[in-house]
Amino acid sequence: MTLTLIILAVAVLLFLSDRLRPDVVALLVMLALGLSGILDSTETFSGFSRSAVIAIIGIFILAEGLRRTGLSEKLGEALIRLGGQNESRLVFTVTLAGALLSLFMNNIAAASVLMPAISSAARKTGISASRLLMPLAFGTILGGMATLLTTTNILVSGILRQQGLAGFGLLDFAPVGIPIVVFGTIYMATIGWRLLPAQAHPETPATRALWASTDEGDLEGVYRLKERLIRGRVFNDSPLVGKTIRQSQLRETYKLNLVALQRGNKLNETISPDMELKPGDTLHLIGRLDTYPVGQIPIPELEKLLELLNVPQDNLPPMKLVEIVLAPRSPLLGQTLRQVRFREKYGLNVLAIWRAGWPFRTGHSEMPLQFGDALLLQGPAGQIPLLQTEPDLLVLVKRTAPIDKRKAFLAGLVMLTTLATAAFSSFPTGEVMLAGGLLMVLLRILDMDQAYRAVEWKSVFLVAGMLPLGTALTKTGAATMFGDSLLALLGHSGVIILLAGLVALTILFTQIMNGAAVAAIMAPIAIQLAQNTTGMDPRSLAMAVALATSVAFITPLGHPVNVLVMGPGGYKFTDYTRIGLLLTLLIFGVILVFLPIFWPLGIIPAG
Repeated sequence: MTLTLIILAVAVLLFLSDRLRPDVVALLVMLALGLSGILDSTETFSGFSRSAVIAIIGIFILAEGLRRTGLSEKLGEALIRLGGQNESRLVFTVTLAGALLSLFMNNIAAASVLMPAISSAARKTGISASRLLMPLAFGTILGGMATLLTTTNILVSGILRQQGLAGFGLLDFAPVGIPIVVFGTIYMATIGWRLLPAQAHPETPATRALWASTDEGDLEGVYRLKERLIRGRVFNDSPLVGKTIRQSQLRETYKLNLVALQRGNKLNETISPDMELKPGDTLHLIGRLDTYPVGQIPIPELEKLLELLNVPQDNLPPMKLVEIVLAPRSPLLGQTLRQVRFREKYGLNVLAIWRAGWPFRTGHSEMPLQFGDALLLQGPAGQIPLLQTEPDLLVLVKRTAPIDKRKAFLAGLVMLTTLATAAFSSFPTGEVMLAGGLLMVLLRILDMDQAYRAVEWKSVFLVAGMLPLGTALTKTGAATMFGDSLLALLGHSGVIILLAGLVALTILFTQIMNGAAVAAIMAPIAIQLAQNTTGMDPRSLAMAVALATSVAFITPLGHPVNVLVMGPGGYKFTDYTRIGLLLTLLIFGVILVFLPIFWPLGIIPAG
């Protein structure tokens, strides 16, 4: 038990420090439990054979089928259109749309497919996107509490099965989860939206939030491109003549980003690094020359290369601009644009990176990319459909490619059939979800490579790595010890107080740790508390833990979808606390009221 607690303590510290990815920590925990002899080999690797892990894989593939056919996006757009022009009503529909999609999709996937529709709605209504992005994030979290198809819910169900108890079915969460969605959505539409920032915070230079529009003129203003525009003409005996753009070293030496090249009367946005510069070429550059006011006294080094021209502040070259955000599982994370050869791969130029409420327009090619970064791209409009096929990139414009109605119909039919089978048949959920995913492949809605890419393997390994921890906590008696301590502290006050303490403790951990890790720690404690000590129903307390691990509203750290919208929405840490604290108290109360009704707790035996 002592060794298990040491491993648990180290794991918690690693989760809190964020020095290692959660899935890496989970695998280290799994190996430590095996190598120390606490678990045998079968127990150590049991997580990979659990139905919970297979169910997660199947869900990702099913959701990808809906995304690639455009069905989920069209559904989200239709829901958001119901919001009309009224801000409160639009907040309501955005929250509800996020909740409905997350009933059968991963929360991040649900938020991703709705972002273009929200961007469009914000542009048409003139409402800042900072008024809509947090309701979207919170809506997806609320919806995930009403169904089994959420990572933490699946994990808790798997832990129940490890203990020899019946796991949860697809609809078991609905009796408590649906009231949570209803009350949470009403809160966001009546109270929460009034607490949202009116626009991006003052330190953000935009007058509107980053995603308030996909209109190119707005994007130019948001990123303040005009302040960094430099225009120069290649003179006849310039050292640049005959050199390619790659050889010019404009980016490496002067930190200048070439966005357009004018040759004669033709403005060329499609710029190849191998394009040769000629006398008379006019280069439109984005950069920062701090040693002089733009248009007055040029720096001598650059003047040797170009005849610098005065540029009126309203005279940007016509450019096709588009924004993207990196998906949580994107392989681009942690790498620089130069390392991934972004321009060569996608045929688009990155003009700036938006991070922590500020646009980085120079030196961004050497910045390691982070989750939540928004990238402003410029280039041919024909490249945008290519970007929209990349699951690693979230493109903030509506789908331009036509929808294959046949595939969309088949994808919807497969999803409905899979959910119905999981809900109303006796087949195990994991097998049903995987069968649904494979059916997507067999019907050619996806190919197998796309199916593999759709799976967020980080979540898979996180769950598989943390499941053995539950076994160790139970096997060594550590879960019983924690349960006894909680019972001694709160048990004399009755089952509702004990439930409140368990839920409150789980919610507290969820604000600062990955929800799956919290579930892996708290679920065995809750089960042992009920099973060995109190005579209460272990599945009821396990349900309470599962729901509480999704109450991640007070800080952006509690759920990746909060991080996804934080930077682009211009939110501060305190925005989540101001809006999320009241929502957390509301959901806490809903759980305490509705869970005992639909999942009777039992009694605490006297003595």
